[in-house]
Amino acid sequence: MDIEELKKDHRTSYLAVALEKLLREEAEVREMLAGDDSLHEMAAKELKLIQEEKERVEKQVQEILDKDKAEEKLRDEFPNEIVLEVRAGAGGDEASLFAWELAHMYEKFSEGQGWQWRVNYESKSDLNGYKEASFEIKGKDVYKKMRYETGVHRVQRIPATEKNGRVHTSTASVAVLPIKKKISFVINPAEFEMEYSRSGGKGGQNVNKVETAVRIVHKPTGLDVRSTNERSQLANRDKAMAILTAKLQQLEEEKEAKKYGDVRKNQIGTGDRSEKIRTYNFAQDRVTDHRIKKSWHNLPKILEGDIEDIINACEQGTVGDEEEE
Repeated sequence: MDIEELKKDHRTSYLAVALEKLLREEAEVREMLAGDDSLHEMAAKELKLIQEEKERVEKQVQEILDKDKAEEKLRDEFPNEIVLEVRAGAGGDEASLFAWELAHMYEKFSEGQGWQWRVNYESKSDLNGYKEASFEIKGKDVYKKMRYETGVHRVQRIPATEKNGRVHTSTASVAVLPIKKKISFVINPAEFEMEYSRSGGKGGQNVNKVETAVRIVHKPTGLDVRSTNERSQLANRDKAMAILTAKLQQLEEEKEAKKYGDVRKNQIGTGDRSEKIRTYNFAQDRVTDHRIKKSWHNLPKILEGDIEDIINACEQGTVGDEEEE
C-alpha cells in the first residue's frame, strides 16, 4: 500500500499514520533481533503482534478502497448527468406539438426532483412545437430514473386543427443518453467534421454576432449533434462533443449487448429508440406503457410532470395482468 497516497485522503490518513508506525516498530524489532539471537523468542512474539495489527489496519484501508471502487462503478453505471433528446415522428405538426409536450413533461418532472435542466438545442415547427430538441439534465439518480424513457411515444387525440373530429395518431421519439466519465473506446479526431454558425432566435432577438453554435458530424456513423445555447463556441463544442461521445458509447454498448443475446438482464424492452413504449390516449384519459402492460389516468396531470408512479413502475419492471389498447 502507498502510505503517502493514503495520507492525502482524510478517510485513510489516520490509518496510514498507524500503518507507518507499525512498519517502523517492525523494523526496529528485526534490527534488535539481528544484533542479539537470545532475544529471538521475545522478538518473534512481538513481530506476531505487530503483524496481526498490520493486517487489521490494512483490512480497514482495503474496505475503504473497495467501497470507493464500488461507488465509482455505480457512478459510471448510473451517472448523474444525461442528455435527453426528443424528435417529432409521424404526424406532422401534431407530432411536433406532442414532442414539445413530452419535453415539457420531463422538464416539470425534473423540477420536482430538484434536477438542473438546460436546453442544448431546439428546432421548432411553425406551430412552436419541436421538430427536434436536446436537453441536459443533471441531478442525483437522473439516469437511474430516466433510463427507460427511450423509445417511441404515441399520442391518440383529436387535434385542435381537426374540423371533422377525427382522432389522429402521432408519434415522437425520446432518447436518454448517459454522460459517463469513462468511455470504452478510442476517439479518432479525424473522424469528426465541425461546422460553426450563429445562434439566434426569431425577430432578431438573442442573435449572436459571432459563430458560437456548433454542429459535429461523426463521419463513419453519420451521427449529427448540435449545441447552440452555451455562451461561447468552445463551450458549445465541448457540450456537442460530450453528447456525441455519449451516442457513440451507446452504440458500442448495444453492439456488445448483441454478442450476449437479445435479452438484457435487469432491463425492460430493448432501450431502442425505434421501440414503441407508451401510448397517451386523450379520449380515454389514459397512458399505457406497453412494456410492463400497465396504465395510468389523469393525462393533464401526467403531462405536467406527474410521472413518478410511471417511472417507478418501469424501474421495478413489474408486468401487469393485461395491456389496454
